[in-house]
Amino acid sequence: MSDKKIATKCLTEGYYPKNGEPRSLPIYQSTTFKYDSCAEMGKLFDLEASGYFYSRLQNPTTDSVAAKIAALEGGSAAMLTSSGQAATFFSLFNICSAGDHIVSSSEIYGGSYNLIAVTMKRMGIDCTFVSPDCTDEEFEAAFRPNTKAVFGETISNPALTVLDIERFADFAHKHGCPLIIDNTFATPVNCRPIEWGADIVTHATTKYMDGHASTVGGAIVDSGKFDWTKYGDKFACLTTPDESYHGVVYTERFGIEGAYITKATVQLMRDLGSTQSANSAFLINLGLESLAVRMDRHCSNALSAAEFLKNHPKIEWVRYPSLKGDAYYERTQKYMPNGSTGVISFSVKGGKDAAEKFMSGLRLGLVVTHVADARTCVLHPATTTHRQLSSAELEKAGIPEGLIRLSVGIEDISDIISDIENALEPI
Repeated sequence: MSDKKIATKCLTEGYYPKNGEPRSLPIYQSTTFKYDSCAEMGKLFDLEASGYFYSRLQNPTTDSVAAKIAALEGGSAAMLTSSGQAATFFSLFNICSAGDHIVSSSEIYGGSYNLIAVTMKRMGIDCTFVSPDCTDEEFEAAFRPNTKAVFGETISNPALTVLDIERFADFAHKHGCPLIIDNTFATPVNCRPIEWGADIVTHATTKYMDGHASTVGGAIVDSGKFDWTKYGDKFACLTTPDESYHGVVYTERFGIEGAYITKATVQLMRDLGSTQSANSAFLINLGLESLAVRMDRHCSNALSAAEFLKNHPKIEWVRYPSLKGDAYYERTQKYMPNGSTGVISFSVKGGKDAAEKFMSGLRLGLVVTHVADARTCVLHPATTTHRQLSSAELEKAGIPEGLIRLSVGIEDISDIISDIENALEPI
């Protein structure tokens, strides 16, 4: 079956047991793998043969889960990382170095903003942030001759801005750069950015892919479509010899379909070690098996909750991409016609104090530093996940101080709405 639907792929891709082998993906809880000779192992170290020798680089369990995520996104190759933050960093640092430049949407997760604006800047990598709805002139002005990548989020966390993926891809490709998209909030069940021109897709698998707040992880998927050799001088790290591997040229040895992920695995994971454990990968795989079913429930529940909030007299405003009248409703219908996400952003009349009172009044929804869980949870981003941002940076990121991020779970929707209603009552 070459035309399997996404829900079927969630269950069947990545691991294909042979006769007499375990039905469920095994956990290869081993750091090392045995060989009969040094010569055999040497070929692995020289990238002349495929196989496993040390789990910091590759492990059969993590590789199976990475292959599943690649299949879900429609990519050619993928790798797992220790966290979504590591995935974001690796996706950029794999092709950027000191003296290079990035263009990024300004409306992204606070941790990603700090990573790019502060930490990577200390490494000599500069960034120009643009509004996801900037004019063509503003977008064009953001690029430099040393721009190596464009970065954005399918649905921004927590502003819930829906990126015009095709537009961002067109500008990136016009300037010889790949478009890197964080698809965490939408998941490949609702949006596959590669189909709209994205070149690299990242995920915090900690969120919907796991879905149960049980393990931290990240993933990077390569579309296999960006021709690094066309811009050989710009991406010399992929198109010229890597002396740390006896002069291997990644695009020559592994083609444009495998060069990017191979380099990220054998070079960045080798040196920086942000490894996903086999046990964590196993838990993520369990979450992936029910991802399509859960996302359908998350989205239907979130839409009902958003409609309730929109009509409540104590609510100042509501943002939810699938809600009619939302600023990004039409764009959502283009990129995510079957559902967007389970996250809502809104503001209670009365500002920050009212927001805190509302959150304290919830009984079903828990105040946690998490999102995209099977259970409903709530957070005040300006004082938590985006606490390091200045008032001006919060404004650029589309996060007013009164914004509440509500991650709607898969509980019965009547219980969720009742909890919201009871929390609003004393305000």
